[in-house]
Amino acid sequence: MVTTSQKLVISGYYGFRNSGDEAVLKSILTALEEESHRSNVTIEPIVLSGDPESTTLMYGVRSVHRMKLKEVREAIKESDGLISGGGSLLQDATGLKSIPYYLGVIKLAQWLKKPTFIYAQGIGPVNRKMFNPMIRSVFKACNYVSVRDEQSAEYLRGLGLQWNQIHVVPDPVMGLPLPEANAEEVSSVAVNAQGASVHNKLPVIGVSVRFWESDRKELTAIAAGLKKLCSKKAVHLRFMPFHLPIDEQASRFVMEMLGDLGNNGSEVSITKDLTDPQLMLQEVSNCDVVIGMRLHSLIYAASQYVPPVGISYDPKIDQFMLRLDSETVGSTDALDGDKLAKTVANLLDQRSQWLKEHEEGITELKQEAKVPAQQIIKYLGRKG
Repeated sequence: MVTTSQKLVISGYYGFRNSGDEAVLKSILTALEEESHRSNVTIEPIVLSGDPESTTLMYGVRSVHRMKLKEVREAIKESDGLISGGGSLLQDATGLKSIPYYLGVIKLAQWLKKPTFIYAQGIGPVNRKMFNPMIRSVFKACNYVSVRDEQSAEYLRGLGLQWNQIHVVPDPVMGLPLPEANAEEVSSVAVNAQGASVHNKLPVIGVSVRFWESDRKELTAIAAGLKKLCSKKAVHLRFMPFHLPIDEQASRFVMEMLGDLGNNGSEVSITKDLTDPQLMLQEVSNCDVVIGMRLHSLIYAASQYVPPVGISYDPKIDQFMLRLDSETVGSTDALDGDKLAKTVANLLDQRSQWLKEHEEGITELKQEAKVPAQQIIKYLGRKG
């Protein structure tokens, strides 16, 4: 069997110190590498990044700056195809620039006669109708389209894509493996509010928060729920900022509201400067329950068979929890601290029952997360 080498440009929100998006990239790279070992195709990735040096250092792959058009064009021109994904790239909730940028990169590849692949994206919200014909035109010219939830698929079908043109698959991070480093080495990055290392046998509650509501009422409710939980049960609250530095600021905002929890033996800690997605995954795997506002904190938890407690600021949170046959504990504009405390306490007490009910489904999701890589390698193998 003759092995062919194929260069693939990978476009996404990479190089911005966001653990969730870095996990998407690492998951795509890992899945492509694993599938290439089973085929006659060797993949040479070229990643479009906001920080090419950091991306190359972290993943050992070639990277070019995502905003330097000449470099992007040359990378695509010499490639054998382009992957766009995953994550929530095509949405206009955070501004008008994301959709034109990511569609523009895909369209550039199509103009250069390169095959284009949509890798487990979450589409939307798309509130401005002017974007619909643009998305329709670009996606209809793609060689493979996969989305991470049924709502994204329904949106694309509403634009005219056929049902058999779209694969609904889990988020790629469901397939991310743990690092080779051992747990003791990784957990040393956790420190308490005073900067001292934390080592104890308490149940560990992972907490991933972000700023969202202008009056911070969601963070106030989370703090109230955590204080209520700690009044009933001694736990270790481990804050895990997923997007640095802003999530660390949000974490410390909540930590300040918690005050001193030492009277009942509870501990509070925070991970420091953790940007490697697999090391954050290791942190999450050491938790007994994870409370998450960030989508990928919940995906990390589920992938490691840790019960996730989702707090919704976006439909994508609700959609992921539904894939686990679960619901969010509340939303950022309507969160009950007492309900949060009760939900976490119940999961701690019934963790084995939760695992019994969800283990099989999670294992299936982890396997399905590899489907886009399999399809892309299969296409490239036929093309080669």
